[in-house]
Amino acid sequence: MVTAAAYAVTSSTSPFEKTTIERRELGPLDLLIEIKFAGICHSDIHTAHDEWAGTHYPLVPGHEIAGVVSAVGSDVTRHQVGDRVGVGCFVDSCGECDACRTDDEQYCFNRATGTYNSKGRDGEWTQGGYSTHIVTTERFVLSIPDGLELDVAAPLLCAGITLYSPLAHWGAGPGKKVAVVGMGGLGHVGVKIAHAMGAEVTVLSRSLAKKGDGLKFGADDYYATSDPATFEQLRGKFDLIVNTVSANLDIDAYISMLAINGTLVELGLPEKPIEVGAFSLVRNRRSLAGSLVGGIAETQEMLHFCAEHGIAAEIEVISASEIDEAYDRVLASDVRYRFVIDIATI
Repeated sequence: MVTAAAYAVTSSTSPFEKTTIERRELGPLDLLIEIKFAGICHSDIHTAHDEWAGTHYPLVPGHEIAGVVSAVGSDVTRHQVGDRVGVGCFVDSCGECDACRTDDEQYCFNRATGTYNSKGRDGEWTQGGYSTHIVTTERFVLSIPDGLELDVAAPLLCAGITLYSPLAHWGAGPGKKVAVVGMGGLGHVGVKIAHAMGAEVTVLSRSLAKKGDGLKFGADDYYATSDPATFEQLRGKFDLIVNTVSANLDIDAYISMLAINGTLVELGLPEKPIEVGAFSLVRNRRSLAGSLVGGIAETQEMLHFCAEHGIAAEIEVISASEIDEAYDRVLASDVRYRFVIDIATI
């Protein structure tokens, strides 16, 4: 067993505390990864606070993991000691269902094993990247291209693929008008990716406070959704809208901005069910869809795409002792745009 230092919470209201956890013995197809950086995702906060129910404590969150391989199992062929690698939102799947066979492991019919707060095949609860080391099967480990520094690459393992997958699936590219709802940890990466794909990109944000950043990241236009005139002005304009906001919005109002055959893709996870009027969809043959990160092959594709186009998350690096403060700041929308923990500070 490998003993790793980590930061964990023991209840939905407790602060993070330094602890030690045990990682499993290296199997033939396993890698031991020395974690260098771990991004903070809003999902970490939801889970730590048990807002989705079912959190198992003690909990070590973190599924935006970047590090270096420090040991390999006897049958490992894809990676070697010293490789720069990443681990994203899940670390196993059944490998046999239709989803797994088509490289959509995130939709595994038998449920993919999450990087944290999930029971593995051995019956043990997984623990995430707010720790010094992790043991992961090589099939779920990503190679981080040399063109990406580890600290800015970490958030791409969740935020990056969460946006890349729907933008690629629904054909964002030249001649397509794409809107990104929200300019936070997810949205700012989405703007960069959609722009690099060649789409005409518009940001729809509550205010114009981040307009300068949005245009710098590649947006062609930027509108405040707090202004009712925005919805009239943009009615019927977009081929694709990706909603990164987890708050309950007036989805009918956003659907009204879709062109004929347009699609609104829900990425955020609001607390209450989404309400949509049927007429909003039947007019102009519009669609409402959802998307959940991406498979391992697509995530690797995303990393190479980002390296090729110079795309990285905008980050603020923090020490492990600042996790609680960072959570508070995320909830207050006081970060531009993603916190990343320097694991050397554990």
